[in-house]
Amino acid sequence: MRPPFVYHPAYSAPLPSSHRFPMAKFRLLHQLLQDQGLANVDQFVEPLPAPRRWLELVHEPRYHRAFARGELSHQEQRRIGLPATTPLVQRTWLAVGGTVLTARLALEHGLACHLAGGTHHAYPDHGSGFCIFNDCAVAARVLLAESRVQQLMVIDLDVHQGDATAAIFADEPRVFTVSVHCQSNFPLRKQCSDVDLPLDDGLEDDAYLSAIGDLIPNLLDQVRPDLVLYNAGVDPHRDDRLGKLCLTSTGLLNRDRLVLDACLRRSIPVATVIGGGYDDLNPLVERHGLVFRAATEQARLHGL
Repeated sequence: MRPPFVYHPAYSAPLPSSHRFPMAKFRLLHQLLQDQGLANVDQFVEPLPAPRRWLELVHEPRYHRAFARGELSHQEQRRIGLPATTPLVQRTWLAVGGTVLTARLALEHGLACHLAGGTHHAYPDHGSGFCIFNDCAVAARVLLAESRVQQLMVIDLDVHQGDATAAIFADEPRVFTVSVHCQSNFPLRKQCSDVDLPLDDGLEDDAYLSAIGDLIPNLLDQVRPDLVLYNAGVDPHRDDRLGKLCLTSTGLLNRDRLVLDACLRRSIPVATVIGGGYDDLNPLVERHGLVFRAATEQARLHGL
């Protein structure tokens, strides 16, 4: 059995050709996984849009209504960095539903992967840094509200701190937040995760893997979560335009193997989201494919 992969064709909402967010990457990643033999058609599961009651476990009604109706102020839209077009509104609701579905499938199968998600700069009342709604935060709140889990851990290895996720769960002991990020990078004002590991510019593969090699397993043993939500952002890559770290693709793949193996050898279900990455589309999509390669390997190794 291969792990389920969650995807919807509407994820690649059209943007102006001059826009720097690589929106086509979701569609191209879907194709890449099939071309590389990492997924077959039956492996993909389509989500439904997140209902408002899920969003409102995290986000203020005024905010999500204003976004959906195109009523955000110019400053609010600029802070997000994405235009509130109808296709973008639709894909935003779908992507949140996709992360909730991925989390549920992970609880059922032990491992599941989302071809989107990781929008960790979205706060309850505003978006930021290409993030509109905080999909992992919504997923955590939904599963807790439904009593599907009692304790979660968010492992965020995107190069940018998971600031909004940390702030949302600052007073929630049932969600343990971990962020390993470049200290000098966005956001300028960091929040306090349960565990933060700020890294210096230019850190390479061996030093990075040493930094997380004991940290992640030790935290899993300490917290013993019922589920891990793993943000496998690829912007720590040495060629990423917004990264400042210096990992190779092999380093990213070994990072993903390390996290997934640490979870699965402890029988802790894990749901992955792709997080950030900023480069030309072809190399970027190849990098996003790494966590799916690691997931396929680890599912086989652990008999899922």
